[in-house]
Amino acid sequence: MDSPKKFGRYDRIYLQLIDLLKKSNNPISNMATIAAVLSGKMDNFFWTGFYLIQDGKLQVGPYQGSLACIDLAKDTGVCWAGINAAKTVIVADVNEFDGHIACDSRSQSEIVVPLRNKANEIVGVLDVDSSSTNSFDDTDAYWLERIVELVYQY
Repeated sequence: MDSPKKFGRYDRIYLQLIDLLKKSNNPISNMATIAAVLSGKMDNFFWTGFYLIQDGKLQVGPYQGSLACIDLAKDTGVCWAGINAAKTVIVADVNEFDGHIACDSRSQSEIVVPLRNKANEIVGVLDVDSSSTNSFDDTDAYWLERIVELVYQY
């Protein structure tokens, strides 16, 4: 999808999510709604969901897609890279990312966005996988960062 079309789609998704989430005060419900909307509206999203920090590891939270790894050991994979760097990480080809965790071998590219609570502490990540390489760019990063902020906004 070209960048202007992708930008427009994200803009519509963002407005839809605001309308849906303003009725909720539950971050878990918000994560589930975000995962469902993104999964349903973005054609190249193969797996869309959240991992949450629990007892020193990342545990799967609300998601859409194939079966997920339940636990991600500390400091491993793209999700922990996003947490440790405290910023969005885009991996064009997961086969070239040292330490990539393959929960599903069909995943070929990935974007991870840190999730911050109201105290601005990182409590997890939004993780999106695609079955194609080079699926994510700065447009995805910009919009997914804005969308993740909605989890604790209401």
